Amino acid sequence: MLRGIWGDPERFKDTYWSRFENMYFAGDGAKKDEDGDIWLLGRVDDVMNVSGHRLSTTEIESALVSHPAVAEAAVVGAMDKTTGQAVVAFVILRGDAVNNGDATVQELRNHVGKEIGPIAKPKTILVVPELPKTRSGEIMRRLLKDVAEGRDPGDAATLSDPAIMQHIAVSLRK
Repeated sequence: MLRGIWGDPERFKDTYWSRFENMYFAGDGAKKDEDGDIWLLGRVDDVMNVSGHRLSTTEIESALVSHPAVAEAAVVGAMDKTTGQAVVAFVILRGDAVNNGDATVQELRNHVGKEIGPIAKPKTILVVPELPKTRSGEIMRRLLKDVAEGRDPGDAATLSDPAIMQHIAVSLRK
């Protein structure tokens, strides 16, 4: 299945096979729950540096999704003059959840603070109708980062719903 790294078999072994005994590590995190089910959590190297603290986007997303009102979340780091990077979250609420504007945002910020710690509280939380995804279902975090940093995300033609970026822009202006 795996061919190695041409001319450097030791690097291949060290990079992919040394972290866990008899297991290949490709860089994705996972956890096993009490039922024995494995939950894929995303890239372990997807981190932000907030005031010198390395925070995992996946960990913050998991904290947000653990709130009963949240159906799905995506987190990116946006440049911030004070902290280096700021946590910006894009959240889809469950169908039965009520969006109470600032109260909902504050409740979600506090939830992340309780689950992880105050440093992980998102600076900004945007409640959006959908996340920008490719046709295969992968979230296009690059576009979210552009929005979070105030840049034009550009061409969204590869998304399963190219109009979603307009909806997110409207959510941002509210």
